Amino acid sequence: MAPPQGNNTGSAGRGFSRRLLLAGAASVGAAGALGATTACSRVSSADTGDGGDLLERLKAQGTVRLGLAGEQPYSYIDKDGELTGSSPAIARIIFKRLGVPNVQPFPTEFNSLIPGLNSLQFDVVAAGIYIIPERCEQVLFADPEYEMRDAFIVRKGNPKKLRTYEDIKKTGAKMATGTGYAEIQYAAEVGIKKSDMLLLPDQLAGLLAVEQGRCDVFSGTAVTVRNVVRQTKSTKAEFTEAFTPKLDGKPDLGTGAFAFRKAEANLRDAFNRELHKMKKSGELFRVMKQFGFVKEEMTTMTAKERCK
Repeated sequence: MAPPQGNNTGSAGRGFSRRLLLAGAASVGAAGALGATTACSRVSSADTGDGGDLLERLKAQGTVRLGLAGEQPYSYIDKDGELTGSSPAIARIIFKRLGVPNVQPFPTEFNSLIPGLNSLQFDVVAAGIYIIPERCEQVLFADPEYEMRDAFIVRKGNPKKLRTYEDIKKTGAKMATGTGYAEIQYAAEVGIKKSDMLLLPDQLAGLLAVEQGRCDVFSGTAVTVRNVVRQTKSTKAEFTEAFTPKLDGKPDLGTGAFAFRKAEANLRDAFNRELHKMKKSGELFRVMKQFGFVKEEMTTMTAKERCK
């Protein structure tokens, strides 16, 4: 994503049009090309078995590189080409307190976040990705900032009455979701095959697909579908009430967090300490509220609980 311009957390409240959303997506691609040309500035990471010294090296360098996926409201480029979103806002605060005053974005595809982190393209994943056991085998997670239910984008009036994945399966509705999204697993839980889904890059593409009739429903996190419908002022689509999907037969609230390389437990632990302070004081919710999160989406769950 485009280079950050100061402490830009305030842009979250700005409305934006479809044109601006699409322009933002173009900015992500351009910034990704820029990021690829700066790979020589990587901070290396070696597994020394002692928790790593990346934090000390980041302090000396003064900059931490954030892996981002261009998804609102977690991390994205606004209409002015500036880095924003809940994850960059949190990262700016915490890393400054850890002695690293600057954040540099490295945009990539969602599916490339963990491979990019582990291949040293950036230092931290700051994209609100869900903590799931398979990912816990590949990275270290900080404790989650939020817990999230799912919701749908449907045509105005919700003509097929789609409120859960069971409804999609029962009606045979055409479902879309994002490439690599946890919603693929939630839908599979009720027998919806991935091969029958329309996989799209983000929630804006999902909104357009619903409006154009290419699918009946787009599934995403409640905050993402809520925000895109409201901010585009869609007259052809609406979002449904949030619900808790199931995984392995049990209700499953998705929890999103920052991710670190396995060798960097010291950095993860230092990050966690500052995150817990923000939670205790209420500062974390004040930051995330700007990006459309509600009080009920805050969480006290730990990464250890979610990695089981």
